[in-house]
Amino acid sequence: MGKREKKKIKGTNLKPRLAIHRSNKHIYAQVIDDSCSKTIISCSTLEIEVRTKCEKTSTKEASKIVGEVIGTRLLAENIKEIIFDRGTKPYHGRIKELAEGARLVGVNF
Repeated sequence: MGKREKKKIKGTNLKPRLAIHRSNKHIYAQVIDDSCSKTIISCSTLEIEVRTKCEKTSTKEASKIVGEVIGTRLLAENIKEIIFDRGTKPYHGRIKELAEGARLVGVNF
């Protein structure tokens, strides 16, 4: 194990992990409880609910909509705090907009 190896981010039952995957066309978000290896909630730009609100799926606006949808689903499950896991991508652009959309709804991380 090298000195500069990244620490693993793990979510719990009280504070699950919001994992983000970004491709060139779409963005995917899922809330994971790592203690029992279970996906609690997921959302992406492939869903009809998101596609009807945006023109293209590869824009910042689409990412913000995904963040708002995942935030409202989290609040419906009484989850107010999460751990944000952006993977290896920088906190910039579409990933930042998704995070801002979730914060806009009222999720803390």
